Amino acid sequence: MPTVNAAVEIADLVVSYGSVQAVRGLSLTAPAGAVTALLGPNGAGKTSTVETCEGFRRRSAGTVRVLGLDPSQSPAALHQRVGVMLQSGGVPGAASAAQILAYTAGLYAHPLPVDALSAQLGIDAFARTAFRRLSGGEQQKVKLALALVGRPELVFLDEPTAGLDPQSRHDTLDLLRSVRADGVSIVVTSHLLHEAEQLADHVVIVAAGRAVAAGSPAELVAAHASSADGAGPALRFTAPPGLDLDDLLAALPAGASADEGDAGAYRVLGPGGTVGPDLLAQLTAWCASQGVMATDLTTGSAAAGGGLEAAYLALTSGQGAAARGAGEPGGAVLRRLLGGVRHAGQPGHRRGRSPARRRRRPGRLAGRPGVRGGRRRRRHGRRYPRLI
Repeated sequence: MPTVNAAVEIADLVVSYGSVQAVRGLSLTAPAGAVTALLGPNGAGKTSTVETCEGFRRRSAGTVRVLGLDPSQSPAALHQRVGVMLQSGGVPGAASAAQILAYTAGLYAHPLPVDALSAQLGIDAFARTAFRRLSGGEQQKVKLALALVGRPELVFLDEPTAGLDPQSRHDTLDLLRSVRADGVSIVVTSHLLHEAEQLADHVVIVAAGRAVAAGSPAELVAAHASSADGAGPALRFTAPPGLDLDDLLAALPAGASADEGDAGAYRVLGPGGTVGPDLLAQLTAWCASQGVMATDLTTGSAAAGGGLEAAYLALTSGQGAAARGAGEPGGAVLRRLLGGVRHAGQPGHRRGRSPARRRRRPGRLAGRPGVRGGRRRRRHGRRYPRLI
């Protein structure tokens, strides 16, 4: 049974391309009304998972529910309720940005105001330009607008800030926060971990086709820090090496501890391994009395954990080769996907003639007497060589 407060539910999903499994038993839940970030290295299965949820790809096994519906069985029912930002394709290149947005808005019963959306994303500056002539960042803005213009209940965004300048990226994140505040569920894939940490309410880390961790950014950081050696809650700071730790402990509450790891890297814990404002005040007061400048002073488990990026790297380390195909070398997977295509130098390959070895015929220029050329067009009594 679908969970009431889940926008997306996936259980034991398998997506295969021939004999290659891109997704291998992945399970995840995206809460309703929240931003869920799907993170993972290239080839981890993120795009295949999202495309299955969007109804663009059929699963080999497992169950998928989007807003309580199976996207492979009820695509029409989801079209009016789900917005999609594709990684590539899906937009007519000859139409202008304004034409594309106006047409797409007309497909929905209650679309967002196109002018207001264009102004917020900065699209009005190039609204009359054909889509194919836009820069990569400008195309990203149009794709994002297309995903949001229909007032969807759920929106899938594939790297929405890729190629954007800093100001445009800031504006896009503000827009997504306002969309979330309106109750819209968002599932986003990204390689920008600092953005995911700022924006996401829920994070799912994928490696080698499986979900290896899930939770809020703070939960993932804390879990990583607690699993690291000596990375629990503590006061950490950098100062000249060789401080008198006995003198420092005399200024701290009974039961406190202090140690110096690497030269000049200090860690201080309160009684019972606690960290509080009194301990911080007493530590800084002692440093001031000794004329010691404590730098890089941090508190809590996140200090040693290094944030979401450190947790992500620890969880996905060594998964790149596995993501390419069950430990197979990337070249072997590529050859299987190409169906055994042979290349020069391999047995059975028939080498074609290179352009330099082909027989050259005397060249002749079109439009001159006695010269054979391509078909020519007549215009106003004159003949012109065919250009294309």
